[in-house]
Amino acid sequence: MTEAAKPALKPIRVLLLDDREENLLLRSTILRQKGYEVVTSSSVEEAQEKLSDIDIAVLDYHLGAGKFGTEVANSLRQKRPQVPILILSATLERRFGGVGDMTLLKGHSSVNDLVDALRSFEAKRRGKPVVVDARDFYYSRISMAMGDDLAVEILDRDGNWQFVNEYFAALLEKKRSWFAGKNLFEHYPELREHWAEVIRNVADTRETYVDRRFRGLPHLPRKSARWSWTVLVFPLKLHDDRDGALLSARLIEKKK
Repeated sequence: MTEAAKPALKPIRVLLLDDREENLLLRSTILRQKGYEVVTSSSVEEAQEKLSDIDIAVLDYHLGAGKFGTEVANSLRQKRPQVPILILSATLERRFGGVGDMTLLKGHSSVNDLVDALRSFEAKRRGKPVVVDARDFYYSRISMAMGDDLAVEILDRDGNWQFVNEYFAALLEKKRSWFAGKNLFEHYPELREHWAEVIRNVADTRETYVDRRFRGLPHLPRKSARWSWTVLVFPLKLHDDRDGALLSARLIEKKK
C-alpha cells in the first residue's frame, strides 16, 4: 500500500474532567490545536457517561462538593483497563496512589508536560515502542515543588532509593542514575542505627519526623564547622502504591 493509499489515523479522543469551566476551556483549546479530539466533563456523573468512547482520560483530582476524579478513574479501570489515565492535582494525596498511569502536579507542570504525556500515551496506543516513565514524572514534580536548594531523597521503608534530585546527587559526586534501586544502608552503614528506624516508622505510621539536633547526616558533606544540615522526613505514597518516605535536608548556618 502506498503512502497516499494508507487510511488516515483517527484523532485520539481525550476526556477532560474539571469542575472549573475556565480550565476545561483552556485545556480543550490547546489539545484541539495539537490535533486531539476533546470530550469535556465538569462533574463525575457527566464523565461516567462518556467512558465508552475515549482513548485517554485526563482527570482533575479535587472536584467540588467532596468529589474526586479518582471515582471516574476507578470506574474506567474496571470497564476499560487499557485506557491510560492522567491525573492532575495541586497536592499529593495518598488516595490516588496507583490509580493513574501518570500524575502531574498543577502549578509545577507545564502545558508541554501534559502534551508530552499524551503523546507518549498516544504512541503506546498505536503500538509504537514507547516507555512512559511515570515514576520520574511523579518524583521530579515533588522535587520541583520543594525547591532546588534542598537535598531530596525518596526511599521505600527498607531504605532502597527510589529517586534523588540533582542537588543531592551532586553533593555525593555521583550521577542520579547511580542511586536507583540501591540501598542507603548498604552503602552508608553508619546511618542504619538511627535512620533505618526513622524511615521505617515514617513510612509505616504516616507521621513526620524532624531532626532538631542539627547534627546532619553523615553521608551529606558539610561545608565547614559553621554549617550543618537540618533534616525533615515525611511520608509519601510511592509510584507503585507502597508506603515510603521523603528525606529532605537543608543547609543552615549555625548560630555563634
